[in-house]
Amino acid sequence: MKKPFTFKLLFQYFLQGLLVLAPISITIWAITAAFNFIDGILPNLLHGVFPGLMEDTDGTIKRVPGLGFIVIIGLILFVGYISSTFVFNKLVSVFDKLLEKTPGIKFIYSTLKDFFEAFAGEKKKFTANVLANVDDNDVWRVGFVTQEDMEEFGFKDYIAVYVPMAYSVAGNVYIIPKSRVKPITNISATQTMKFAVSGGVTDVVE
Repeated sequence: MKKPFTFKLLFQYFLQGLLVLAPISITIWAITAAFNFIDGILPNLLHGVFPGLMEDTDGTIKRVPGLGFIVIIGLILFVGYISSTFVFNKLVSVFDKLLEKTPGIKFIYSTLKDFFEAFAGEKKKFTANVLANVDDNDVWRVGFVTQEDMEEFGFKDYIAVYVPMAYSVAGNVYIIPKSRVKPITNISATQTMKFAVSGGVTDVVE
């Protein structure tokens, strides 16, 4: 028997359509925005150096769609490839020490460097996924151990745990006793992060 048409049924169809289209649309938007941002780096950089050369007759910046993206990604891959060479490592090390000793720049550079290395470098931090009993009760929070030793802060047998917030890139860092931390062993750190950021709605079965 066919359902009678009502506003309630119409609203139900709207929600069903939203559930289907929203994740797809937001994903496409995010990918497109990232592509356009990367693709625009090279034209904007060249325009800053050669403003007259990189402008059309109407004053807009000249750009070949996709070319900037290919060049930037190629450059990143090339730097990654040569980064293991002895000479390149020495040059980076000298430049790194110079930036870390420059007042003002030191804070920005060191913070950004530690942030990116925490996710993708050899010093990855978000790999030790744990359950943290932050408030010393029977409530546990999903987090990641970022420092195994907090004696420099005057706390022996304490560790630093980063607890991400749901639907956000932000989070909080807690310094708590090691005894109030349980390692998560049945799922990966990636699945743990997805579970925490999604507010617990993501399926953690790999």
